[in-house]
Amino acid sequence: MTRRTEHTLQVDGLSIAVTEWGEPSAPDAPAVVMLHGIRGYAETFVHVAQALQPQRRVIAFDQRGRGRSGWDPQRRYVTATYVADLLAVADQLGLARFDLLGHSMGGINAIVFASTYPARVRRLLIEDAGPGAFEHSPGAGRIKRELEQTPAGFESWEAASAYMRALRPSVPEAARQQRLQEMLRPRRAEEGTGFTWRYDLAGIAAVRLNPDPAQVADLAPHVRALACPTLVVRGGRSDYLQPDMAQAMAEANPRLRWVEIADAGHYVHDDQPEVFHRVAREFLLEEAADAGAPSGSTEADAAPGAGRAAAGPGAAS
Repeated sequence: MTRRTEHTLQVDGLSIAVTEWGEPSAPDAPAVVMLHGIRGYAETFVHVAQALQPQRRVIAFDQRGRGRSGWDPQRRYVTATYVADLLAVADQLGLARFDLLGHSMGGINAIVFASTYPARVRRLLIEDAGPGAFEHSPGAGRIKRELEQTPAGFESWEAASAYMRALRPSVPEAARQQRLQEMLRPRRAEEGTGFTWRYDLAGIAAVRLNPDPAQVADLAPHVRALACPTLVVRGGRSDYLQPDMAQAMAEANPRLRWVEIADAGHYVHDDQPEVFHRVAREFLLEEAADAGAPSGSTEADAAPGAGRAAAGPGAAS
């Protein structure tokens, strides 16, 4: 059983809940920091963390406004703030250099952090995020609609489960239930009965639905500036990061390559966990990290297009 620990850091006046996975016998194991998506939480990476044991110390934290971390009364739910939070967490944990994995919003934050602090990041793995996806993809419209239509709470666990099944039909039921366990809490007496969200729905929705253009990161120059080996993983059925977007990233930076995991949507690590774990292990456990791979290189021999590898159960990736 992988050792799991929890602790809390103080960052910018907020409590940040940190979860770590790793064996105490290997305190000097290289670290991987994982960043979740817009309505995510640290525990979403529990199985990815286990797949990297015992070679890696894995760290994930509930980003501000989510999970067990504090809510920002000023609603500074923007990339620059998330990046500053990551820097503070890394500094407090003594992480001079580490690998970085980010999903969706976490991928945006990871790209900006890695390009801004190149000496801090050894390898970068981006799960279904990149330039253009936040602004122009069908998935971006879906996320906005979901935030607009998310109920404030549920009268029963059964009602919450039904909502999550309709929202994420492709995600396995076990993953949906884990998501509800992390995202919901019982309402307090003054709030009524049933369950409500453990994240700042009103604040996060307000910022995402009416973003300040000055606070929206232009990812393209950050992708060009990446100095570390970078792997972008796209879900084959994703409505968010489109194939042409991923290919443009590879063409913009010779250190970056991308793979596509078949029969996975935006939540690649939930939809195809075994394949995602294999891809993550192959990339993050590779030690020859000082030189990036040429643009267009892939994680597999069977690549249907430049810079692209189809991966699925039984497929090379």
